[in-house]
Amino acid sequence: MKIVFMEAETLGEDVDLSHFSELGEVELYTRGQTAAENAERIHDADIIVVNKLPMDKDILDGAKHLKMIALSATGTNNVNFEYTKSRGIIVKNVKGYSTQSVVQHTFAMLFYLYEKLPKYDSFVKNGHYGRYHMFSCFTPYFHELSGKTWGVIGLGAIGRGVADVAKAFGCNVIYYSTSGNNNTSGYNRVSLDTLLENSDIISLHCALTESTANIINYSTLHKMKPDAVLLNLGRGPLVNESELADSLDDGIIAAAGLDVLCTEPIENDNPLLKIKDTDRLLITPHMAWGTIEARTRCVREVYNNIKEYITSI
Repeated sequence: MKIVFMEAETLGEDVDLSHFSELGEVELYTRGQTAAENAERIHDADIIVVNKLPMDKDILDGAKHLKMIALSATGTNNVNFEYTKSRGIIVKNVKGYSTQSVVQHTFAMLFYLYEKLPKYDSFVKNGHYGRYHMFSCFTPYFHELSGKTWGVIGLGAIGRGVADVAKAFGCNVIYYSTSGNNNTSGYNRVSLDTLLENSDIISLHCALTESTANIINYSTLHKMKPDAVLLNLGRGPLVNESELADSLDDGIIAAAGLDVLCTEPIENDNPLLKIKDTDRLLITPHMAWGTIEARTRCVREVYNNIKEYITSI
C-alpha cells in the first residue's frame, strides 16, 4: 500500500508519523499550490491522508489505484461523496480527538475578554501601576461568571463539554439545537431568540449547514444583550463577519472571540481587521483544536482507520 499525506504540515512538525511506515510506503507532502500538482502527487496512491483539500474529480480522477481517503479532521464538507461513491473509494474521518482542547480554548478566550486582561496587563507593563495611588485597580470593570447565563448553540460533544464547565463556574446554561433533534437532559433547550435575548455569553459549537450559515448576523446580533460576549469555535461562516464588525463598532454587543473565519488564513481585507481594540475582539488562527495531545490523538485515529481498512481487505 502506498500512503500519501497531502497536507502533513496541518498535523504539526512535532507529531511523529513514522509509525505509518508499518502500514506501507509513505510519502509526506505539504499542500500543493494547484489542483494539478496535488493530483500528480497521488497518481499512484492507494490511500491518501488529507485535511482541507477538496476531494473531487479534478484531483482524484487520475488516481486510478485510490482505495481510501483518510481525513485528519471531523468535517467532511471537502469531499464530493457522489464522486467517491461512484469510484468505490472509502472515506473515513476522525471524531472526538479535539473535544477537551476546544473546550479549554473556549474558556481561555472568554476570560481574556471577560476580565479585560489585555488592559490590565498593559496597565502594569506600561508603568501605570507603579505610579498608581493604591494597591488595586478596578477599571475597566469586570464581572463574575457565576450567576450569568451561558447560551450554547450546538450541544454536541464540544458544546456539552463547554456547558459542563460553565455549570461548574455557576452559570445557568441554556442551549439551542440547530438540528432540532437534540433533547439532552440536564440543560434547558430553548428557541434561538430566547437564547439570544437572555444569554450573557453565547458560544457556537455547531456544524456548518445551509440552516446554520450566517446564523449570527446583524439581525440576531441586535437581539443579544449589549454587554454580551460572543464566541465562535465552530465554523467561520456561522458568523457574518462584516455585520459582526459593524455591530462591534456600534456597541451592539460587548465583545467577540473567534477561532474560525470564513476564509483561512485571514484575508487582508477582512472587515474584522479594522477593529484593533483587544477588549472587544479576539481572533486566534484556528488553533483551538491543536493542543499537542489533540493532534496526537488525531494522528492515532487516522492510523487506526487505515490499519482497520488494510486488515479488512
